[in-house]
Amino acid sequence: MNSKIFVLGSFNVDIVSKLERFPQPGETLHALSNNIGAGGKGANQAYAAAKAGASVTFMTKIGKDQFSHFAKEHLASTGIDNTIIIESENCPTGNALIYVCAKTGENMIAVHSGANTEITHAEVLQAEQHIVGASVLLTQLENNIEAIVQSMQIAHEHGVKVVLNPAPYHTDTPKLLPFVDIITPNETEASLMTGIEVNDLNSAKLAAQKINQMGVDSVVITRGAQGVLLYENGRFQEVPAIKCVVADTTGAGDAFNGALVAQWVNNNNLLDAAKFANAYASLAVEREGAANMPDASLVAARL
Repeated sequence: MNSKIFVLGSFNVDIVSKLERFPQPGETLHALSNNIGAGGKGANQAYAAAKAGASVTFMTKIGKDQFSHFAKEHLASTGIDNTIIIESENCPTGNALIYVCAKTGENMIAVHSGANTEITHAEVLQAEQHIVGASVLLTQLENNIEAIVQSMQIAHEHGVKVVLNPAPYHTDTPKLLPFVDIITPNETEASLMTGIEVNDLNSAKLAAQKINQMGVDSVVITRGAQGVLLYENGRFQEVPAIKCVVADTTGAGDAFNGALVAQWVNNNNLLDAAKFANAYASLAVEREGAANMPDASLVAARL
């Protein structure tokens, strides 16, 4: 496999408030801090994959607004090899409002998709040569489903492997599965996909088997503090969680997905890639901000 990854995904401006605890309905709390940063699952995953050593092309759509210059500056600073940035005439740049609990590092997020969900058929076709020239297409569900399906079909028809991070979960997810080689839900997304409440190892295994039966060869369920469960070729494998000092879990899944694909594209071994990505994500949660990806050179020491 070559090491080129094409990422179709979102760019959001993240407006982050750190609080001592989450507010109750109707309650106003004083924030410990506020900041504006770059985010979006696609941008974060492309950034992580680039930091983990892959050659990445990232395609996204933003608005022509006060955030567009911010988006371009950020993407130019990430080390992503090639960015395809489409600018919408009538939709704003996507944005997310994020609460982070200072005590636990957990987060609550509300996203306004904006231009992310306005990618057209013609715009995907313009990127076709980049999709076909990659060995892996990585995507999520923060763009319009039509664009995601179209990019997956192009990849599938040309033998390009497709990795789907089904986040945030979408009711149309099942119709994407015929084009997917590896899927990476967390426990919540696995539950929504299968109707099985995933709350322990046994239920995670049942969900992984069901997703496999739905048409995906390789299933990677991320389980937070419980580690990672892999299911492929009729076999389960577990990657235990790595102890770390959690500062902010925002973007942890994105760090995992980007690192997973970057490592997998180099050696085609999913277990090794999951171990690497698990360690990479453990480094990411020790940093504040979704788009604050660690250097991959730190992974060996962490492992």
